[in-house]
Amino acid sequence: MLARRISAEPLVGPGSVPGYGPVFNPGLAVVDGRFHLFARGVRDGYLPDPDGPGPRFRDYRSDVLLFVSDDGRRYRFDKVLAAVDGTRHGFEDPRVQLVDGTYYMTYTDFPDPATGRPWRIGLAPLVLNGRGFEFSADDAVVVGPDDLPNKDAVLFQLTDGRVAMLHRIAPDIQLAVFDSIAELVDPPDGYWEDHLAHLDDHVVIRPRRQGHKVGAGAPPVATDAGLLLFFHERDGDGVYTAEVALLDPATGRTLARLDEPLLAPELPWERRGDVDDVVFVQGAHRLDDGSIYLTYGAADRAVGGALVSETALLSALGAL
Repeated sequence: MLARRISAEPLVGPGSVPGYGPVFNPGLAVVDGRFHLFARGVRDGYLPDPDGPGPRFRDYRSDVLLFVSDDGRRYRFDKVLAAVDGTRHGFEDPRVQLVDGTYYMTYTDFPDPATGRPWRIGLAPLVLNGRGFEFSADDAVVVGPDDLPNKDAVLFQLTDGRVAMLHRIAPDIQLAVFDSIAELVDPPDGYWEDHLAHLDDHVVIRPRRQGHKVGAGAPPVATDAGLLLFFHERDGDGVYTAEVALLDPATGRTLARLDEPLLAPELPWERRGDVDDVVFVQGAHRLDDGSIYLTYGAADRAVGGALVSETALLSALGAL
């Protein structure tokens, strides 16, 4: 495997923040050398419900917790960035990306299952000021087709400036393209109906190795050879691995894909947790030394970090 872990221990472990248990599936933004980690934190008090017909846990509420670090290795808790209220069951799996000079957080908007509405893609601008990142629930919207389970969304810009969104209507990763963020939020009449009618045409990555499903992880990292997309694949045994593909910066389509996983569950805290055998990359940033810094969730309990050489990765993808 090309990636190497930063530490044999989690960067952020469960119980790191009072009132919360698991802390995992972290998005990432690096600004002026400071690392900002946007992690999913589950409030204390949830219970397993293994025999129920729905979710595996009861009273499961997750917020977005913000951590900061000066070196990407030692993180300290900063604040609760986005908290569940009476209208939302949870904020899950935040990704953070810079589009047209504004930071946006995409996340899985998970309402109370009692409403019957499936998970959808949440989108909210973030404000960066002297106090760090700020979030307002009043600015958050839900995007994508109505009444259809849809998640794992990341945003990036094509070379002509259009806004591309990778999303996951199971089991594949699809690509949707818009002229602007405003058009993503309020698309032309019939946009999503046409998208769904020709869904196979919009698929950029499908599962393989008897995979069950795939989903975009971190917003793509720009290189001279194309965009590196780190994503996850769940195989038929329920094991989540970190994968990588190279995308065309002009079209967003797949140019190459690594044959083997970049990272797979190996350490005890990656193998056992609320969901066993999971590494789930959600943050990626190119460092000045040419390595790519990755943040990932482990077994739905903790946050891990890894490094991979951009040169070695592009060589393995046949792009050098």
